[in-house]
Amino acid sequence: MTKSAQELSAALQATGDFLSMTRAHEWHMPAFEFEVNGAQHSTQVSVLDTGIIVFEPQTATSKDVVLSCAVHGNETAPIEICAELVEKAIKGEITLTQRVLFLFGNPAAMNIAERFVEENLNRLFSGAHSEDGGLKNKERIRAKDLEDAVRNFFTAGGDNRERKHYDLHTAIRESKNAKFAVYPFRHGKPWKTTELSFLQACGVSTILLSHSPTTTFSYFSSNNFGADAFTVELGKVRPFGENDMTQFSDVKTTLKALITGQSINSTPFVEDDFSIYEIDQTINRTEQNFVLHFPDDAKNFTDYPVGYLLATDGDKQYHVRTEGEAIIFPNANVALGQRALLTVKPTKL
Repeated sequence: MTKSAQELSAALQATGDFLSMTRAHEWHMPAFEFEVNGAQHSTQVSVLDTGIIVFEPQTATSKDVVLSCAVHGNETAPIEICAELVEKAIKGEITLTQRVLFLFGNPAAMNIAERFVEENLNRLFSGAHSEDGGLKNKERIRAKDLEDAVRNFFTAGGDNRERKHYDLHTAIRESKNAKFAVYPFRHGKPWKTTELSFLQACGVSTILLSHSPTTTFSYFSSNNFGADAFTVELGKVRPFGENDMTQFSDVKTTLKALITGQSINSTPFVEDDFSIYEIDQTINRTEQNFVLHFPDDAKNFTDYPVGYLLATDGDKQYHVRTEGEAIIFPNANVALGQRALLTVKPTKL
């Protein structure tokens, strides 16, 4: 039996368990609002739809922060991090001092422990959801809904505010650098070292600089709203309950500090403290006969010698072109036309 908005509101205020409520309503739930009364100020809580919840402190704020997870449903560590922050905020165990939008991207994929149901959600932003056949499946509709939520959130906050979006993921395979972040293409604007210092405080010191537009969620927020946005990869895909959350203590502490106004344990940017890469080759699968020529358990950031055959796509071959060139995000089973492999090479800011 479908619960009313009033019943859902009462249940959420009692438990703080927004994750379970989201999973019970894969695609939609009624919208509702309530207030959390804290010692210093109250906070307006607005559930806009399944997996979409906004916290607005009823006091002066300076930042609009988007924390998204579950854009891929089987990437559970970030889901657990965000669910814990939401629960603590609803129960009044932490007091938010900034406007925060939490997004649990793909609950239906979460429930079947897969990256997606029909289509990769992180290839559907910046309007891609309405191209090539339009809104032809629920994930495309969901991508548009998530875009609208971010647009409305940033617009309601007004201008001249700091805008942040950390889209939290985990990688399909192990990585030589267990945590890393993709810095979306900035169209000529400088890379912000203060943002890299923030990521370092999260325990993320491997940075991949993107040099072209993409259809990822973080690029959408960066390009359309000037947000300081990143795709943040936190370890490897594991089932719920099997993550070693001690590996993410710096992430949890730093994100909590960001949204509660606590001091962030960051240090001034020193480039030698980081491993910085840029994309060298983008290899798409265009043929059914697509093969990656390295082991299935090869870790992200594994490098191969110049000339090494990385992939064949039908008759086309892709080789290592530069010294230190390494693989990242390999997946031979993507749909035709989608990216099957990136290669990256060391660089400087």
